[in-house]
Amino acid sequence: MAYPTADGQPQLSGSYIPMLYATMLLIEFYKTTVFGAIANTEHEDQLKKFGDTLRIRTLPDIIVQDYVKGQDLNYQTPDPGYIDLLIDKGKYWAMAINALDKKQSDIAYVEKWAAHASQIQAIAIDTDVLHNTYSTSHASNMGATAGLISQSINLGALTAPKLLTKSNIIDWIVDCGVVLDEQDVPADQRWLTLPAWACGLVKTSDLKDASLTGDKVSPLRNGRIGMIDRFEIYATNNLAKVTDSSGPISTYNIFGQKNALTFASQMVNTETLKNPKDFGDLIRSLQAYGYKTLKPEAMGTGYIARG
Repeated sequence: MAYPTADGQPQLSGSYIPMLYATMLLIEFYKTTVFGAIANTEHEDQLKKFGDTLRIRTLPDIIVQDYVKGQDLNYQTPDPGYIDLLIDKGKYWAMAINALDKKQSDIAYVEKWAAHASQIQAIAIDTDVLHNTYSTSHASNMGATAGLISQSINLGALTAPKLLTKSNIIDWIVDCGVVLDEQDVPADQRWLTLPAWACGLVKTSDLKDASLTGDKVSPLRNGRIGMIDRFEIYATNNLAKVTDSSGPISTYNIFGQKNALTFASQMVNTETLKNPKDFGDLIRSLQAYGYKTLKPEAMGTGYIARG
């Protein structure tokens, strides 16, 4: 908008006063991606070079039997199984760069646009993973009666989300830990995803007292949540959301241990081609990937809303 002028004064903006463009592009704020932190990627190296399926061998069930001295032993023939990890999904971006625009532009925008596209591609993959894994948790690790042993932990269910407040969110996180404990899930490398509003509740809960977290500065001061009851907390806006018939907008959040979910990707190609129909280039990038819940018992799903 041009600088205002008094009545009778000429307005030179747009004629003698040119419009200038900043040489620095406006910073884009990207959604946080979490799949690289919560998923096991140890199988990725085998798939990076070639192949579209990785067969992951699993341990057999071993039967432990009672023993009486002198008895004939019953020998089991172990039958190991396997789980196939498929590279069966893909995301790409493609853009045309006009040679005249590139020549006359005052900034090297092509590299910036490509980096921007890669970030958006990562967010799309992250959203796909989070939207399609929450339903693969073990049946005892979700719902209003979660807990393999206790069957009494309310993680929320359709039409009845678990309503979280700053007064109960820490107790709820501890309950998520109990759900994994009842499945004998290892205590190390546990993670829990939360939407931004839930992280805000954590920061204003009793944990705002730094002495309770063991840190020198409270989460209210530095914004870092860190670890709560063996869970590394990850904030993300990519979780699946539902407008529940009960009223509130509810979120499917997932939690678990690093071995629950595996992820692998192949950067198939990033290439620049000459545009056959115009002066300039065609730039495109394809990433193939796959993911699988290997241990449903090591992952849980909450259905939560703000109370």
